[in-house]
Amino acid sequence: MLDRVEVRESRIHGKGIFARKRLRVGQRIGRFEGDETMRNGTYVLWLIGEDGSEIGIRGRNALRFLNHGDSANAEFLDDELYAIRNVQPGAEVLIDYG
Repeated sequence: MLDRVEVRESRIHGKGIFARKRLRVGQRIGRFEGDETMRNGTYVLWLIGEDGSEIGIRGRNALRFLNHGDSANAEFLDDELYAIRNVQPGAEVLIDYG
């Protein structure tokens, strides 16, 4: 599924995720994959479990390189990443870390 994006050098920070193809609003981009962890660190995505507890996933696929942007164009629904705005090919896919 991650054939729609690629990892490249980012002007924002280190590496980033960039659209290879046009991403449309509501389109699924991919799943954040990795091992569960209770420790914070680089490449950890925090989710809220059904019981309200926090669950960390230490990323191991390309989505671990997502950067923050004030005008985010993607967001997570659980561990699935979706476009919230149209993203043109070559544009960096950004999420709001807040």
